[in-house]
Amino acid sequence: MIFTWMHLVVVCFFLAGAAMAVGPLITSFLLAPRARGGDIGLPYECGIRPLGDAWIRFGLNYYIYALLFLAFEVDVLYLLPVAVVYSRFGLDAFFKVLIFLLILALAILFFWAKGVFTWPRRLQ
Repeated sequence: MIFTWMHLVVVCFFLAGAAMAVGPLITSFLLAPRARGGDIGLPYECGIRPLGDAWIRFGLNYYIYALLFLAFEVDVLYLLPVAVVYSRFGLDAFFKVLIFLLILALAILFFWAKGVFTWPRRLQ
């Protein structure tokens, strides 16, 4: 294989990308303050010292709701550009988008039947 100047350019770009990825990590390691204790270990609450037990653990259901919201929100987010582009292609594209929406609706019904959307009461 002949090593040309184009290979050199690719290697230089690779090294520059690696330097941009590793450089901030090394710089922050070298320049970051090493102090521990005091207010550094406290959670940040808008500049106000936290009252009581500040390390609250959120329930797993909160994260499941957040992930489901993101999944369905991203699907809905892409519907407008798809509808605008597919409007030129006629009924075939309309039925493809309709099938996508039906699958999305079936996913919601499946999660609803499984009880994912019911928030359990905390036992005390």
